[in-house]
Amino acid sequence: MSDLRKIVLAYSGGLDTSVILKWLKETHNCPVVAFCADIGQGDEVAEVAAKARATGADEVFVEDLKEEFVRDFVFPMLRANAVYEGAYLLGTSIARPLIAKGQVEVARRTGADAVSHGATGKGNDQVRFELTYQALAPDLAIIAPWREWDMAGREDLVAYARRHGIPVPVTAAKPYSMDRNLLHLSFEGGILEDPWAEPPADMFQLTRSPQDAPDAPRYVEIDFICGDPAAVDGVKLTPAGILARLNDLGGEHGIGRVDLVENRYVGLKSRGVYETPGGTILRAAHMAVESLTMDREVMHLRDSLSPRYAELVYYGYWYAPERYALQSLVDESQKHVSGTARLKLYKGNVTVAGRKSPQSLYRPDLATFEAGGAYRQADATGFIRLNALRLKIRAQLEGK
Repeated sequence: MSDLRKIVLAYSGGLDTSVILKWLKETHNCPVVAFCADIGQGDEVAEVAAKARATGADEVFVEDLKEEFVRDFVFPMLRANAVYEGAYLLGTSIARPLIAKGQVEVARRTGADAVSHGATGKGNDQVRFELTYQALAPDLAIIAPWREWDMAGREDLVAYARRHGIPVPVTAAKPYSMDRNLLHLSFEGGILEDPWAEPPADMFQLTRSPQDAPDAPRYVEIDFICGDPAAVDGVKLTPAGILARLNDLGGEHGIGRVDLVENRYVGLKSRGVYETPGGTILRAAHMAVESLTMDREVMHLRDSLSPRYAELVYYGYWYAPERYALQSLVDESQKHVSGTARLKLYKGNVTVAGRKSPQSLYRPDLATFEAGGAYRQADATGFIRLNALRLKIRAQLEGK
């Protein structure tokens, strides 16, 4: 790679990518473009451009992708009810294909012939970034500094940063790494590497502790159209606006904290702590509307595939043909998922308080336990007899 013309780096302004920016300049002796996708990191985005230039970036692109992130990545995943290993709502996983896509687009605009990222050789993000690069731009060279340089860990990075005058964001007061976007805030590393250690109370940023949340519950109504959220409490908002609003409501009531040990794609287990307030509320609301509007067999088929969908997102196969195929099935299942869910938020819990839909399959005249209605209870006799036939035959055989 000694003859590279230009490199586009996925740059966040944190320790790793700040050191990588300098290292790329020194190692490859070519222009480096810093690319930052604003997908809801908050105030830290405002300082990214200046910091990148101060560290040696030849060009800097900071692009607001919040609406695209929620509309084209979070919402399709929400329609699938995707959760990895029963708990993780995939906030970091779903962001990587969008960031890598943005990198590729910047590489095309600037004439770069290489892309680079700050993911370590032990984690999932290296796979997510590089699968996307190769799916969208197989001609671009890929530079993964963590797999190439001789720095063994973050202590080496801190020393390198101090030698080169690069500000170090990891301190003794915050001995863990964070990744934030509009869907979640994740914490890992440092003091969290001990799975027996409880996360520090002052670590959380998006959510109150449930014990400090308001003593009165908050009710919220969310409207859905074809499986996608469309309004909160009757107010139509953009996709990013909906998620931001629910982040505020959920955070106030301590919703969405998760602490788990998960299985990384590369074969390691890791401990992660997550705050996903808005996403937790949306999933509960979506499933409530689905319960009224989805055919039983369609729902069960989709539900059987949701873990596989979640794996594809977690592993980095967003642009793989099998994910597109699953998405087509998921989206077909959502054509009638329109309606409203009413939720109660209270001290870390989300409870469904009501649901309604003009396309509801729920029939009170059939479901009622009262007399009358169109359902003939006597019909169940033959239904049970036929379904029990194979069990009866086996019992008779074993009895002999």
